[in-house]
Amino acid sequence: MKLKAIEISALIALIFAVASTVSFENSCEGIREKVLRLHVIAASDSPADQSIKYAVRDELLRDGESIFKGSETVVQAEEKIESSLPFLQKAAESTLKSLGCDDSVSVVLGRTYFPTRQYESITLPAGYYNAVRVIIGEGKGKNWWCVMFPPMCLPAAAKDSPDLKELLSEKENSIVTAGEKYELKFWFVEKYYELKEKFIH
Repeated sequence: MKLKAIEISALIALIFAVASTVSFENSCEGIREKVLRLHVIAASDSPADQSIKYAVRDELLRDGESIFKGSETVVQAEEKIESSLPFLQKAAESTLKSLGCDDSVSVVLGRTYFPTRQYESITLPAGYYNAVRVIIGEGKGKNWWCVMFPPMCLPAAAKDSPDLKELLSEKENSIVTAGEKYELKFWFVEKYYELKEKFIH
């Protein structure tokens, strides 16, 4: 009888844990929908290719400051960036050419997976985000990412745009600024998406 009571208690605890994680994931999805990221992937891990990656990044960040200026929502930011993709493509190609690199480069806006990442005092949960993806050559090198909207890596554009705190709900803000408080839940969410990536994609 005592063992059965323990089993029931364990089952109830599991149900509450699952329900809590589901609620947490729903809030995480709200965060993902309000953020636009930049993802620059180098051709390889060689020092030369990594240096080229940063040169392309710097050029696109300079261009992004004028593109995002005045955007108040992620939808506005995405509309602006989508119409500017040909311009960014040419800027990336020009940067490669100036460095004597004949690798191809593609600049696209799409949904892509990111693991849990910390940016200064902000933690962004794992999952699928809209991102400007810049893939240089075979795209097999280490990548670099930042948040383009709200413009956390675009100082000039940030003056005319809302910051992340203004875009998120109270619950969402508590998640991204909680630090170690939600460490275990971040871990569960990341493992869920890792499995999803492995078996579905």
